[in-house]
Amino acid sequence: MKLVLINIAIILGCISCRSFSPVAYEPPIKPEPVGIYEPNTELQKAILLAIGKVKGLESLDVDSDGNIYGGDKEGRIIRISLKGEIKTIAKTSGRPLGIQFDKAGNLIIADAYKGLLSMDKSGKITTLVSEYKGVPFQFTDDLDIAQDGKIYFSDASIYEQKEYLYDLLEARPYGRVFVYDPKTKETQLLLDNLYFANGISLSKNEDFLLVNETYRYRITKLWLKGPKKGISEVVIENLPGFPDNITRNENGEFWVALFTVRNDRMDHMHPSPVVKKMIYFLPKFLWPKAQPYGYALKMDGNGKILMTVQDPTGEHLKDITSVIEKKRQLYIGSLYNDRVGIYVLP
Repeated sequence: MKLVLINIAIILGCISCRSFSPVAYEPPIKPEPVGIYEPNTELQKAILLAIGKVKGLESLDVDSDGNIYGGDKEGRIIRISLKGEIKTIAKTSGRPLGIQFDKAGNLIIADAYKGLLSMDKSGKITTLVSEYKGVPFQFTDDLDIAQDGKIYFSDASIYEQKEYLYDLLEARPYGRVFVYDPKTKETQLLLDNLYFANGISLSKNEDFLLVNETYRYRITKLWLKGPKKGISEVVIENLPGFPDNITRNENGEFWVALFTVRNDRMDHMHPSPVVKKMIYFLPKFLWPKAQPYGYALKMDGNGKILMTVQDPTGEHLKDITSVIEKKRQLYIGSLYNDRVGIYVLP
């Protein structure tokens, strides 16, 4: 049966679009689950909200009244009150991913299909920017807002959000990071050639920006000020999982959400473009599957891991794509899961 499927894949490869062109990648041997990476069950202590009532709140933010906001897979902006009341307050008609309130109380939204959006207090949505030099963004992913109002955001890939696994297979650096200035309405490209540019976060002093390169299991630092301005460097690599969003706490430390742990099958396929091209043409149910696992880690600006919180079973929390710290509580979002987690830090 497997041989038949492979033959079908080869035939399809001959008659289908040839734009998909994977390259060889030799992943580093994944770190052992010991020391700081030793499994724990801390996330199983998290409080769960809105179970079965929300659909994939990929990123979260919290307003001054404690209400939780997130965008779901249906394109809705959802508000969850302190009493657990759930309300749709706007619709982007796309797929809202990264979100963050600006100083004026507007909710800035990175929508995978619509670009960078702004929702005012009444729920009205306006487009800030959706293209660069006349070419639409393909996968607007995450954002962070500087003190001067400038919005730093990522465009993850040339593939659309529903096709993000093709980027994983192709293993080419399609990701980019931009900055948008609301005052001048100008957009500037800051960094490109990133391997799926996902979550981004400014440092406390805003002298550098961190960006997660999901499909290289690493985080890159781009210097914005000082003698290294404009220089990028890898701040940590060979992470135990796929880094998604990254946020900064008030102490200047960073929380990194890991969507899942590393996949041995995928790591073994990466060195062979031929194998990956065959996988590309197979039905998705035959592709390597993500292990249900809840994982987040805290690190400093130099890439030193300070702690991890995990749920190895994935039964309580899994597919974690965002972790934000507010008043010693972690608010945990997920691209696919049907709940929001709140973990109280020790």
